[in-house]
Amino acid sequence: MSRVGKSVINVPAGVTIDVSKGNLVTVKGSKGSLTEQINPDLSINIEDGNLTVSRPTEQKRHREAHGLSRAIINNMVVGVSSGFTKQLELVGVGYRVTNTGNLLELIIGYSHPIYFMLPAEIKVTTKMEKGENPTIILECSDRQLLGQVCAKIRSYRKPEPYKGKGIKFTGEIIRRKAGKTSGKK
Repeated sequence: MSRVGKSVINVPAGVTIDVSKGNLVTVKGSKGSLTEQINPDLSINIEDGNLTVSRPTEQKRHREAHGLSRAIINNMVVGVSSGFTKQLELVGVGYRVTNTGNLLELIIGYSHPIYFMLPAEIKVTTKMEKGENPTIILECSDRQLLGQVCAKIRSYRKPEPYKGKGIKFTGEIIRRKAGKTSGKK
């Protein structure tokens, strides 16, 4: 049995879960509403504020979908109740970031600024304080969308291993390499 799949999801107060025909799961809460199509072979049971996902057989395809489906539903429940936040940090001399609504302007060492329009579901704030690296703070109820947008922003200038310059997650440790050594003997 899947360790992730067999664990129970506690549904907090104020969150409603609706499972319609074909396992279309809709989760509504204070931060919004999310809908996801779950594998129709799996059964979803809601009793006394607890949600469980169970599989019909021990086939490989059912075992694969069991833990994944439970994790997706759990992320939906957490997203609509408390939401998800990610912070990106711009490390480099002259790197700057500003936002106008959901339009992000990145100045990261290229000859031109990069403009990136964020989806409407994501709330963005930028911080540029003296003595600290510029920071992008992204908030969203959909964890998958948030991770995808963070990966896209990070892809514009990935952190390089020699000086550590680039866009990285706050708290991420960049594995550093030693540079060339001049050794004339």
